[in-house]
Amino acid sequence: MQRAIAALTSRLVIVVPYLWLLAFFLVPFIIVFKISLSTTAIAMPPYEPVMTLSNGIGAFFAQFRDLHFDNYAWLGGDPLYMRAYLSSVVIAAISTFLALLIGFPVAYGMARAPATLRPTLLMLVILPFWTSFLIRVYAWIGILKPEGLLNQFLLFTGIIDTPLVILNTHTAIFIGIVYSYLPFMILPLYASLEKMDYSLIEAANDLGCPPISAFWKITFPLALPGVIAGCLLVFIPAVGEFVIPDLLGGSQTLMIGKTLWNEFFANRDWPVASAVAIILLLLLVVPIMFFQQAQARAQEQGK
Repeated sequence: MQRAIAALTSRLVIVVPYLWLLAFFLVPFIIVFKISLSTTAIAMPPYEPVMTLSNGIGAFFAQFRDLHFDNYAWLGGDPLYMRAYLSSVVIAAISTFLALLIGFPVAYGMARAPATLRPTLLMLVILPFWTSFLIRVYAWIGILKPEGLLNQFLLFTGIIDTPLVILNTHTAIFIGIVYSYLPFMILPLYASLEKMDYSLIEAANDLGCPPISAFWKITFPLALPGVIAGCLLVFIPAVGEFVIPDLLGGSQTLMIGKTLWNEFFANRDWPVASAVAIILLLLLVVPIMFFQQAQARAQEQGK
């Protein structure tokens, strides 16, 4: 009896995550993909449904012949969407790199801090999440605008003579994304660096290895899982970011999150917007799947 309960428990542990993915990933994905194959209509919702069961099973399968990918062809033929995807990827990549440059020293300092001080440092990293994300982004408007706190401070100290134009530029977007997602970079880095055996660094120093070489040969390789996890946690949401580019980047900023919002709410073109979302999802998910397969093969070869 106990063996049967243990076997059932082990199966539930495996089944529950798959049911979660089925309910909150696969089903919404299928719904959005179905909308992306439809055509726009003046109705509510503003599209003509495809592959419905209202006319029976036979008509449902017959509708396969009428499916088309015109919305995806439209996206491929319009350079606006391609520029939006490319701009989003570039901005997200630069922001991820900046977050890594800032987050790695912070995580390293936290990992080397006394054990009694680490919980306080972790709380300080998580503390911004206690405030609304939207309020924090709006606060940066007050800091970065021409008459904002940053320019007032620089003018007061005599560093600049005229206010800097930071708001409504890519610089403001980078600042907003790095600030907002920096904890997602620090936490996995800290988890990897805290488990590292620092006696390896001491041994490398005793053998005459310079500190920079010891960092690249010991510290960074051991922290690589945290680096990869942190980069993915920052890059993936940054690609589809909407609030920060809209508030800090201004109307001229071209990112796929704003394009998606405009198609849904301004143009009310749900099929094209769904196609944009599907391509964005594939753009993010497919490389991650290939990376996971390559990592699994590397682990198997390492064994």
